Amino acid sequence: MARKAMVYKAKQPPKFKVRQYNRCPLCGRVHAYIRMFDMCRCCFRKLAREGKIPGVVKSSW
Repeated sequence: MARKAMVYKAKQPPKFKVRQYNRCPLCGRVHAYIRMFDMCRCCFRKLAREGKIPGVVKSSW
């Protein structure tokens, strides 16, 4: 779980545009962020298993 101060800091406009980074809005994680779904891999996997992300199904072959 990310610190509240770091989540707040990420929401502020950066001094330079290249300093901007993405955080998961659900847990605050920085790494393994999936832009298409706007969340980290941990939250994505959890919500996909629960069937809360439309169009995402567990693959099997």
